[in-house]
Amino acid sequence: MTNRTIKNLVILLIVFLSKFNAMAQEETEPFLDDFIGSASVTQNGISLVPSFSLGDPALLFDLKFTKGKLSFEPDMRFALEGKPWTFIFWLRYKAIEKERFSLRLGAHPALIFGTVNIVRDGQPEELLESRRYLAAEVAPNYKISDKVGLGVYYLYGHGFDEGVKNTHYMALNSSFSNLYISEKLYFNISPQAYYLVSDDSKGFYIVGFVSLIKKDFPISISAILNKAIDTEILPEDDFTWNISLVYSFGGANRRTSKRKI
Repeated sequence: MTNRTIKNLVILLIVFLSKFNAMAQEETEPFLDDFIGSASVTQNGISLVPSFSLGDPALLFDLKFTKGKLSFEPDMRFALEGKPWTFIFWLRYKAIEKERFSLRLGAHPALIFGTVNIVRDGQPEELLESRRYLAAEVAPNYKISDKVGLGVYYLYGHGFDEGVKNTHYMALNSSFSNLYISEKLYFNISPQAYYLVSDDSKGFYIVGFVSLIKKDFPISISAILNKAIDTEILPEDDFTWNISLVYSFGGANRRTSKRKI
């Protein structure tokens, strides 16, 4: 599968889903309850597990289609020159949704792409390789107040191809939202501590997610700051960070600058 083919398929998927949602909204009772999305550009693409990064500029697309308690959430990431990096297709279910307590369950298939060097007819050639993964998550969360929340997160991933076979990601997270700087400007902060097991290697990390948002404005700035405390996992980057420019669209709640964990 070539880069051009993959890019065309992704563009067709985004256009189709967007058109489908627009057509559904024209009906008296729309098929979807909500549709939101974001497109981000960053100087360093950081993975769903923050200790791993692309190490290069990246373009990220996050979409969310909601119907009742179910949501379908494609997460597609590319290197800035257009090469695909990861495709993740989340299916999530809000099992419990109380005033203070919520429980989310989810699963996804994923493709992780990489470039391998081969020799064909005596000439060196780059080949795009994909590796298949399947993962599931459990995410309980308790809302202390309108602005403060606490939660835990567990993700298990299994690889079907060469590379890491079993990944366990366990996080203790907190969130501080709508922290106003002025009437129009506010920020969200989510500090987390997590334990990562990658086959026989393990590591302990802390990470912070920060978003600076202007009310009723579609563009925001976000940052990820990841610090290794004690790790055996390679590549052993002691500190990973990025800054992203985020464009959010769709839905009544599009300014919530989401982080899924």
